[in-house]
Amino acid sequence: MYQHVLLVTDLNDDTDIVASKAKWILDSSPSAQLSVLHIVEETMLGFGYELIPASALHEEIDDERCQVARTRLAKVLARNNLHAHNAKIKTAISGRKGIVDYCNTHAIDLVVIGRHKRTGLSAWLAGATADSILPDVDADLLVVQLDLVD
Repeated sequence: MYQHVLLVTDLNDDTDIVASKAKWILDSSPSAQLSVLHIVEETMLGFGYELIPASALHEEIDDERCQVARTRLAKVLARNNLHAHNAKIKTAISGRKGIVDYCNTHAIDLVVIGRHKRTGLSAWLAGATADSILPDVDADLLVVQLDLVD
């Protein structure tokens, strides 16, 4: 029985597929709490040899993107009849870092995340966030295989 389930979402069109798997787990573990996480990657600005987050200069840059994500996330939760203990839109340098940090600070024991199949150059350049978090998350992972992305 899981105690704290984390649904990680990219808020793409296939989010409901991953959300339905989280719902299935939660239905079989009624005492588990659900947290939902969407990472908005920080807008980085270059100054010479340094990169700094744009939010350090202008908070409203990422606030606009976060507000849009909050609205979309609320719709996903309602559509899938999910009641989150904590629904978080977080900015981070990368999705991987944001997920790992969240898991390490919130006692997550199951991560539910989607993974798009990729081929060719797309697989080499982008990789999969689900694959990248495996070594650093001390929780079980339910990886939901999604359609091919070219």
